[in-house]
Amino acid sequence: MTDHDALVDCYIAAWNEPDPARRRDLIARTWTEEASYLDPKLSAQGHAALDAMLQGVQGMFPGHRFRRLSAAEAHHDRLRFRWALEAADGARVVEGTDVAVLSPDGRMASVTGFFDALPAG
Repeated sequence: MTDHDALVDCYIAAWNEPDPARRRDLIARTWTEEASYLDPKLSAQGHAALDAMLQGVQGMFPGHRFRRLSAAEAHHDRLRFRWALEAADGARVVEGTDVAVLSPDGRMASVTGFFDALPAG
């Protein structure tokens, strides 16, 4: 496993972590203090807003889990990886690709998310 894969695993763990203190710790280890997130439905900037966003997504999808689908690919200060949001029975709700800009300290400075596969309807 590369350092980039470990970073992505920490990122995914933050999306899945229900305990607020542990989630905030994962956010701090994964993201810079002023980091931003943007996808077709959500946006946030800074640790507090990222924490609120992740908590909100957990509330919208109780019992669901994010899972990394690909190895992290990186060049220069860019990183991309594929992921899925899955229901408790393993059914995929959505799949996507995230592209991150890495800070000099190796954490994520920004993430832009794309939805690759959405449910019908």
